[in-house]
Amino acid sequence: MKIFAENRPWYADGLAFECLHCGRCCAGPEEGYVWVTQEEIAAISEYLAIPADQMLEKYARPVAGRYSLIEQEGTQDCIFLVPDPDAPEQRTCTVYPVRPAQCRAWPFWPHNLTSPQAWNAAAEQCGGINRGRTHNLDEIQTKLKAATR
Repeated sequence: MKIFAENRPWYADGLAFECLHCGRCCAGPEEGYVWVTQEEIAAISEYLAIPADQMLEKYARPVAGRYSLIEQEGTQDCIFLVPDPDAPEQRTCTVYPVRPAQCRAWPFWPHNLTSPQAWNAAAEQCGGINRGRTHNLDEIQTKLKAATR
C-alpha cells in the first residue's frame, strides 16, 4: 500500500525569487520588528566597529525581552536602509553582509507562505517574487524557520 503525504505545503514544488535590491522589504510605511539575536548584535557591532552596547543604544530597541532594529523617523524604513549612491532607484542595506537571519529569510516569511494568494500579494510589493531561481522546499523551510525564531 502506497501512502501519500497529504500535508504537503502548497509551495512544495518550490518558489521563484531573485532579490532586485529595491529595498521594499526593508521599508515602511508600517512599523515592524526585525528581531536580532545576541550573535547578530555582536556581528553588526563588529561590522560597524562599535561596541555592542553602543549598537543597541543607537540602532535597536528592547521589545518584550528581545531586541528589534529601529526604524527611520517619518518613513519607518529600517535604520540600515539607505539610498544606493550608484543606483538612485535602489536602496541598500549598510549591514548587508551581516544582516539578521530574519532579513536573509525574505520573502519566505510565514504570512507570505500561508497561501498562493498571500505569496502573490507580496509579489505586488516585491518585484523579485516569482522571478529568478526556484528555491526548493528544503531551502524554503530553512528560511521559514529562520524567520520565525
